[in-house]
Amino acid sequence: MSDVKNADPKRKAGEQLPLVFSHDAASGRDDLLISERLAAAISIVDAWPAWPSPVVVLAGPVGSGKSHLARIWRELSGAVDIHPELGSDAAIAAAAGPVLFEDADRLGFDDNALFHVINSVRENGTSLLITSRLWPISWPVSLPDLRSRLKAATVVEIGEPDEALLSQVIVKLFADRQLYIDDKLVLYIVVRMERSLNAAQTIVERLDRLALSRGTKITRSMAAEVLNELGNSEPAD
Repeated sequence: MSDVKNADPKRKAGEQLPLVFSHDAASGRDDLLISERLAAAISIVDAWPAWPSPVVVLAGPVGSGKSHLARIWRELSGAVDIHPELGSDAAIAAAAGPVLFEDADRLGFDDNALFHVINSVRENGTSLLITSRLWPISWPVSLPDLRSRLKAATVVEIGEPDEALLSQVIVKLFADRQLYIDDKLVLYIVVRMERSLNAAQTIVERLDRLALSRGTKITRSMAAEVLNELGNSEPAD
């Protein structure tokens, strides 16, 4: 694993840089860490507008990277966010250009509203990207016509991140903060943490704040403390 970009080579591994202002994590297309589990999803995003169907569903667990990919596609396509519910103008927005509906299974939707959105997309040659933890077949859809439309959608599944990807993500998140930690400490964290990108971000944020508050470098004992607080003190299966 290479040194973190922009990290001061004269500093010891894990030493904090004297930065106390807020930072923005890099989250553009060039910052996306590619792994086998993301390959199909990245390919479908990059292939737009030449999609196999006008409706694409990205399905995967919490923290799998769906939101990151959705942001990339929104920037690429100029899509607007919609929530197909009663009284919304989602179908009108879908007629004007690409639209994005995130967390469909969590936020819920009105069957007729989503049906009209999909019809609008099909009739006007636009695109709809939906993100969900579950495949459309598991959504509580009662309208037969909507279920038929959803069966015609392209569904791309994103699996849970493996240890290799989580290691890359943790290094990247520390790099976004201009920090470097030892490879052994990265491995210590990865084998004990929840398998999600959200967990990786939470751990890095907590370790950064804890080290800053104590005025010390990030250590294994500090990582153990944070993991224990999050309920991940034992190696993950």
